[in-house]
Amino acid sequence: MGKRLGTFRAFFTVAIACVGSFMFAYDTGIIGGILALESFQTDFRYTAAQKATVASNSNTFFACFFAWPFTSKYGRRWTLVLAAVIFNVGAVIQTINTHHIGGFYAARVISGLGVGVATVVMPMYAAEMAPKAIRGMLGSMMQLFFTLGVMTSYWIDYGVAEHMGPVSAQWQIPIGLQLVPGSILGLGMLFSQESTRWLAMKGRLDEGLASLRWIRGGDSPEVEEEWAEILQWIEEEKRMKAGVTWRELLQPLNRLRIGLIISLQAGVQLTGNTSLAYYAPQIFTLVGAGKNSFLFTGFFGFVKVVACSFFLLVLVERIGRRGALLLGATLMGTYMLIVAILGAKFPTTPTSGLSPPAIASLTMIYLEAMAYNISWGAVSWIYIGEMFPNRIRESGVAIGMATQWLFNFAFSFITPHAVQNLGWKTFLMFAIFNFSLVAYVYIFILETKGRSLEEMESLFAEKFKRWLPAVESSDTEAFTDDKAPEARSTEGQSVDNKKGE
Repeated sequence: MGKRLGTFRAFFTVAIACVGSFMFAYDTGIIGGILALESFQTDFRYTAAQKATVASNSNTFFACFFAWPFTSKYGRRWTLVLAAVIFNVGAVIQTINTHHIGGFYAARVISGLGVGVATVVMPMYAAEMAPKAIRGMLGSMMQLFFTLGVMTSYWIDYGVAEHMGPVSAQWQIPIGLQLVPGSILGLGMLFSQESTRWLAMKGRLDEGLASLRWIRGGDSPEVEEEWAEILQWIEEEKRMKAGVTWRELLQPLNRLRIGLIISLQAGVQLTGNTSLAYYAPQIFTLVGAGKNSFLFTGFFGFVKVVACSFFLLVLVERIGRRGALLLGATLMGTYMLIVAILGAKFPTTPTSGLSPPAIASLTMIYLEAMAYNISWGAVSWIYIGEMFPNRIRESGVAIGMATQWLFNFAFSFITPHAVQNLGWKTFLMFAIFNFSLVAYVYIFILETKGRSLEEMESLFAEKFKRWLPAVESSDTEAFTDDKAPEARSTEGQSVDNKKGE
């Protein structure tokens, strides 16, 4: 009963946090359709140049670095509550018809701050609260909620476009509905537990143990063993490197980790799937969907949910992180290449209708979305939350998410110009990117499935020990040894005693 209760509580707690991912996705997905509505164009009279600016949210990059010190001082729960409040303030202002595109963009800047903060803390909180046996499954929930948010936004855009006339309410309803996930996240986190590992790091041991017992469904020998392991590694980290500073990020092993997470998050954008999500109606028009582009966009969101659910329930703890990334990049590269070839051989126009080549291209785009959501879309959330040690997890995740937002911002500008100027060559570009990512994963990415967070240090130190300078050997040896800290301490005392004899 205790284990089942713990599993339920873990799923429930992580699900509440992952509403922030739904919030992020809905905010991302809704804007492309809103910008295409005649009612919005009439009310705000924006130019083509302003369109890409409104669709993007560059300020989320800076929000990531605000989240780092705040969550370190005040914890994961209150940071997510703050993110929800900021997001809702921006959503309320967006809903007001100011007839000024600058005011609407300012409101999106405010909401973007909330989204940026939430995306930093969500993977961190999920990784710190999840049992290691199902951490991959729980981490994948962030991508599942993301796909649900995207799908919801697509169908709401389709609904208002088809069933409402060009009045202000046509765009205000989709924008106003942003308040729903924002409110669920804020209120839900008020009734959730604080991160066990954050409490332990802050020396609030009674609260930390109570949090762990609650999230695991009660006390048990396994819970006590996990708590002891958490405390052991925190003490070991404190002993070795007392006093966290930004210079700690520059130590050789941590530099490698930072480099990996930056390149991994850049790779997420290089797959091309986020660009498809931002400009799905335009992309589907390009390949021949014509007036049905909104309808095809709605089903585009649906296949994402199906694929991510399949990954979460079946694949995540079977093929692992590395296998999923390799498979996903290979499939996405293949599908993008096929779309490029079809576009080159059978060019389409917005009025050409659904020809067989157009149907084949649409099918490939759907399959590409499914491949993304069983690989890079889900695994990037898992990996970023579990690869850093407790001491630098806040800063490491902040840097990783800032990278994701930076490249997200860049591609939100590149994609519409690429679609307009390159046409089918846009898909060829993404195909080349994806095949390059296969080589990247094969060389650099480690398998972390089934490992506790406290084992990550030894995993990365062992893998990259040949790349580390000799001066680091004394530090890395402490973590590459498979034995617990106390065991190593006992062995050290034994050696000293023998020397004394």
